Order: sequence, then structure tokens, then C-alpha cells
Amino acid sequence: MDIHKNARFSFRSRELLVKFVFEGGTRKAAAAAFRVSAKTVAKWLRRYGAEGVAGLHDRSSQPHCSPQRVADELVERVLELRRTHMPGYEIARRTGLSPASVSRILRRARLSRWRDLNPPPPVVRYERERPGELIHLDIKGMTRFSEVSRRGDGRLRGKSKHPGFLALHIAIDDHSRMAFTELMPNQKADTTIAFLEHAREFFARHGIGIKELLTDNGSSYRSREFRAHCQGLNIKHHRTRPYTPRTNGKAERFIQTALREWAYAKHWRDSEERDAYLKPWTDYYNYARPHGSLNYKPPCSRSEALCEGTTS
Repeated sequence: MDIHKNARFSFRSRELLVKFVFEGGTRKAAAAAFRVSAKTVAKWLRRYGAEGVAGLHDRSSQPHCSPQRVADELVERVLELRRTHMPGYEIARRTGLSPASVSRILRRARLSRWRDLNPPPPVVRYERERPGELIHLDIKGMTRFSEVSRRGDGRLRGKSKHPGFLALHIAIDDHSRMAFTELMPNQKADTTIAFLEHAREFFARHGIGIKELLTDNGSSYRSREFRAHCQGLNIKHHRTRPYTPRTNGKAERFIQTALREWAYAKHWRDSEERDAYLKPWTDYYNYARPHGSLNYKPPCSRSEALCEGTTS
């Protein structure tokens, strides 16, 4: 049983009760001292005499015999039909069981929900051997905002026109997890190409040359201009399977971390104050923040050349 070992009259208390009796105490005195009945004292003394200390543990409350229990062959038949995506009411009709019995069998087997019949594929973790072999690119839309005050009558006071949007472009190295970030005005192809050039300069300062790119299927990454630019740089460009963000998981995970530790870390007065903190936070991520997949060391620990880049 899931019970605290020092709970009232648990295994520890039963040991003390048995010790009390064997040291000369009477059963009646033991019952009064431990606030139980004399019958309970006799039961635990009997179990201790037959099994020793092991007899003082709790026993299962499962009955020794269950005449109404569904036969194992019928249970296997229910599970077999369920794995063919057959609904519960049809299984009950074919097996002669009640819908409630079928439901209990499926719940115990963790097959009562449709999603249990099609579990997600196992996570396949991968990592390139050297920095620069694969760079993940991704974009996250960000909203501009300005300080808004509230009037005495409850109306909001501030700019009536929406301040607009920005695009957070990120590039992260598959091996070292070294990251480069930049807020750009949009997600168009020419803007994405400009970010790629800035990322190449950043990684080059750290001794990393880009050989391959992995992106999602955003319009800028599918554009002819971006494809031609990668071909001109002799960089292989791979795109993830549609609607499968886990194949670009390192970029997706970095964006989650950036939003939690930078964008939503505090109440900013306006988006300009938030945006100004992006570069300091990225430097902290690269050179000081412990990374779970790197044995809690920062990304720069993967290469001496990366650590030398802390001064650049």
C-alpha cells in the first residue's frame, strides 16, 4: 500500500507493538498503549509468529477468488478487436459482454481513448559531430507594444493605432547549440537572406562555417531567392516534413526558452526596452547559461574557438 512508513499503526507501529509484548507487556496493556483492540493485537502477534517481521507488512486487499471476473481469453479478444479500431459498443455486441465491462477492460489496458491506438512515434534524438555541419533556422512573430495608461473612467489611454509586428529570426548550431538572434522587420525572402548573411558572419567569428541548413516550410524558406542564395554559397538546404515541428526541434526549443527567459521574463515598459535586452540575453545563453543537453555547460564549452568568441 502507498502509506507513509511512520503513519499511525503502520509497519513501524506494529514492530513496536510486538516488541512491547515480547518484552513482558500484556496484550491488554499493548491494546491500551497503541489504542487498538485486543483482537488486533492478537492478529499481528499471530502473523509475526508465523512469518516474522515480513508478516507485519500490509497485504493486498485483492480477493483470492473472483467468480464474476471476465475470462482471460475473453479479455484478449476484447483487446484484439479494439486494436482494429473497433468502437466499444461493437466489441460488447460481438463478445456478449456489457458495455461497462468492455469499458473497464479498455481502461485497464490504456486503450479506451482513440489516441491510445495511434501513439506518437518515439523521439529520435540526433546531433551532428562538429559545429557548422547543420544550422537550424526559424522565425517567430513578435508584437510591438507601447505603454498604455488607464483613465479614471476606465478607458485606456494610448496610441489608437497598432504599433505593428516584428520577426524574431534565430539560427542555432546543431552540435554546439551556439545561437544567433536578430529582430527583423518582416519574414520576407530578402529579409531572411539578410539574416542568413548576418548569421554567417556571427558563426565565422567563432570559427564555424555553415555547411547545411534545416528550416521549416515557411514561405521565405521556400522562395526561389532563398534557394538560389544557398546554392550560391554552396550550402545544402533541407526542409522539415510539413506539420512536423519536432524535426526542427532544437530551433523550436530555443524559441520557447527565449520567450520564457527574455520576452516574457519581466514587465517591459515598451517593446523597445524588450528588444534592447535580446542581445545581452543571447550572449548569456551562449557563454554562461547551463544547457541541459550539454551536461549543464554553456554552448561555448563545445569548442575552445567558441569560448574565445566571448570577447568578440
